Formats: sequence, structure tokens, C-alpha cells
Amino acid sequence: MKRIIALVIAAIMSVSVLAGCGGGADLNKVMTDINSSYSLNLKSLESKDDLSKYYSIDPEGVKQFAAEIDSNNNAPVEIILVEATDADAASEIEKALAARYNSIVSQYASYTPEKLDSVKKCKVTKDGNFVSLIVADNAEEILQKYQESIK
Repeated sequence: MKRIIALVIAAIMSVSVLAGCGGGADLNKVMTDINSSYSLNLKSLESKDDLSKYYSIDPEGVKQFAAEIDSNNNAPVEIILVEATDADAASEIEKALAARYNSIVSQYASYTPEKLDSVKKCKVTKDGNFVSLIVADNAEEILQKYQESIK
């Protein structure tokens, strides 16, 4: 009888541990889905250090991320999806991505004003600890797909 009770308690504990892991999306899977839907050919950022290098994001504040950028600069395409470790880190990441977005707007205003309207349709978003910068021709559709995946 004691063994049965012990097994039941162990099973309940296992289920409760797994239930706690369910909140959130796998951002690499989200990026894969975006790439398959929109046939993007972008360069992946591989490490949290890349986020620091390109966006001045503190790696300690990043729980997970998926990031891809246009490596040949033919068009303004950057998709940065980040889950922060907490609300404070999410706010800091939002500031860093907003600074990058403003830089992109300035760059395209100066050098390729014909593409500026498409860049202005893009934006940085924050939903809880999830922060994104999506700059692409289909930004609104990509953002919707992303937001659906993190709910």
C-alpha cells in the first residue's frame, strides 16, 4: 500500500512539474514557421553574444531568442524575437530594439527613402516578457503569426 501511495505522489509531482513548463512558445520553432510561410533567406544570429553585439542586449536578461537579419542589406529585413527573463529585462530589451528600429528608420530616410514607408509600418512590440522587432515587407502578417504563437 505504501508503494502505491508513493507511486501516486510521484506521478502527481511529475505532472505538476511538467505543467509548469507549458507557458510560452519555442521561439526557434516560431522562426522556422515564419521562414516556411514567407520564404525568407536571412542570416541567423546564433548566440546571446550576437544579440549583445548587434543590439546591445544584455545576454543575462535573455531566456530564449530567435533572430535573423538580411545579410546583404538589399532590403530592411530583421526579425528579432526574444523572451526575457523578467519584466525589467523585457523593458531593457524593448529599449534596445526601439533604438535599433529608430536607427533603421534614419538609415532608410537618408539612403533609400522609397523604402521608408514600408519600414514605418514595422514596429517593436512587448507582450509580457516577449519582445520583438519585425522589419520586413510582410511585417504585419509576421507579427500576427508571432503574437498568436506566444499566447
